[in-house]
Amino acid sequence: MDKIQYDKLILTAILAAKRAGEAILEVYGSDFAVEQKDDKSPLTLADTRSHEIIADVLEQTITVNNSTVPILSEEGRDTPYEERKRWEYFWLVDPLDGTKEFVKRNGEFTVNIALMHRDKPVLGIIYVPVTDVFYFAALNFGSYKLESSDILTDDLSIKELIDKSQRLPLSNDINTPFTVVGSRSHTSEEFTEFVKQLNAKYEKVEFISSGSSLKLCLVAEGIADTYPRFGPTMEWDTAAGQAIVEQAEGKVINTQTNEPLSYNKSNLLNPFFIVSRQGLCLD
Repeated sequence: MDKIQYDKLILTAILAAKRAGEAILEVYGSDFAVEQKDDKSPLTLADTRSHEIIADVLEQTITVNNSTVPILSEEGRDTPYEERKRWEYFWLVDPLDGTKEFVKRNGEFTVNIALMHRDKPVLGIIYVPVTDVFYFAALNFGSYKLESSDILTDDLSIKELIDKSQRLPLSNDINTPFTVVGSRSHTSEEFTEFVKQLNAKYEKVEFISSGSSLKLCLVAEGIADTYPRFGPTMEWDTAAGQAIVEQAEGKVINTQTNEPLSYNKSNLLNPFFIVSRQGLCLD
């Protein structure tokens, strides 16, 4: 896939995320109901509306090699492995990442859209509806932050988008104090032990908490040095963020294999992983 195709894909995915975000905010401002999915995680009207909007945009407008790109979404995840393992390219979507944060009304939820090439994320879009901030990246394209959607129109060019965006990371310097970002809704004994090891290595370690895929964005941006995750996540939680981190020259590493997280597995549950920013060695 050449760079011109990536340009078109980035612009379309950003507009899909923006429209989904608008629908999410309509629900966010209402007295919405909360249901439980089979795995006991929360589900709102915002999740389903966002999924429908994103699927409609991507299914109608995006083709690779003259064929429609399939979609694997948290709210549409019943595609059998025997079918999806044959996909060369596919969209991996979390229509509302951080539903718990949405329910708490703390603003720390995102729309995640990733384009996958077999088992790797090659394009990522993360939109933060409450703050109207985009993070986006593509293979050999770079990683960027856009702080306002005001410029987004159907005829926007990739040059205009880049001109209004900031290249990530915003800083190449390792933070002092060393900064760890963790989940606002999840913690573990492994995380506590990891931070203890960092305290022995660095003079001062600071902890910040955040919800959803924002944690990966904070590492890509350079605000946090590392994000260790020793708890359950799904592939759609991390794919877009991994693309953004990697194109900012950071890493998202499987703690079992010491290799980048891989995707489209038979079981879509991620292993434990550690995200680290550009130039950082945690060995």
